[in-house]
Amino acid sequence: MNTQAELEMVGRVALAMVLGALVGLEREFRGHEAGIRTSSLVCLGAAIFGEISFTMGDDRIAAGVVQGVGFLGAGLIYVRKGAPAGVTTAACTWVLAGVGLLVSTHFELAGILLTVLIILLLELAPVSDWVYLQGREYRKRRGQREPDSPYDDDYETESDDDTPSDDHEEEVSSKTRPSRA
Repeated sequence: MNTQAELEMVGRVALAMVLGALVGLEREFRGHEAGIRTSSLVCLGAAIFGEISFTMGDDRIAAGVVQGVGFLGAGLIYVRKGAPAGVTTAACTWVLAGVGLLVSTHFELAGILLTVLIILLLELAPVSDWVYLQGREYRKRRGQREPDSPYDDDYETESDDDTPSDDHEEEVSSKTRPSRA
């Protein structure tokens, strides 16, 4: 591999890192997990493994990125107030690995355009919250049962209070919903 080819490879990997940083900037600005450093590293790592895979002609290396980042994303999902949290962060991490692989296979323009779409999609979070709350009001007016929601002020789970009772049985009040953990 000549110097020119190596510099082009470094340029693609650096572009992937910058694209990851842009998405991470949005996540960090909104106060979510997987900010600038994590997003940059995921995209950078995927691009590096993509370059190795592309150079060696072995697609198994790139396929391993999908599995590895899927495992990393699973660790980002946790239960808060009885409902899953971190799902968008995990999905974002997984998609950023895809952007890194895309850039490493010489689809730089597609990677840039998809990064813009990812950021636009993430910026729709307030719209998504508004739609959820409108649906909640609609269900309330129709008398439908409201699904368990972490948006409730009185929402509690059994895991919120770890103090055992005197008779060592968990007491469940009318407001307490069982944890889904």
